[in-house]
Amino acid sequence: MNVLLGIEGSDESMKTLRSTIERTSDVGDELTVAVVEKPEAKRSQAEMCEQAETLLTEAGVDAELTMLEGDPGSALVEFAERGEFDQLVIGGGTESPMGKIRLGPITEFVLLNAPTTVKLVR
Repeated sequence: MNVLLGIEGSDESMKTLRSTIERTSDVGDELTVAVVEKPEAKRSQAEMCEQAETLLTEAGVDAELTMLEGDPGSALVEFAERGEFDQLVIGGGTESPMGKIRLGPITEFVLLNAPTTVKLVR
């Protein structure tokens, strides 16, 4: 399976990165990691690229790593449209006090506009 993983600088993205690398290592998917720009995130785009590269190397997973510019949701959807991906993986969604999922604007945009199946990691 050809998988596109979209991440930004949050802890949620780090969790998603780790779980996707683990799955890729187990099943042998082709993986592309796209790091989007989100200025208010805990980690910068460059820091996320470095951490992704380190985790990929440690796991022995060969993956393409790219940095996307512009609006995070739009950039990720446009990148997915240009590639031939079977699945787009993103982290997102927090739980409300009532146990319902709340989606952020980037996650919601990607879920509504992606040209392929989207896997949401929570």
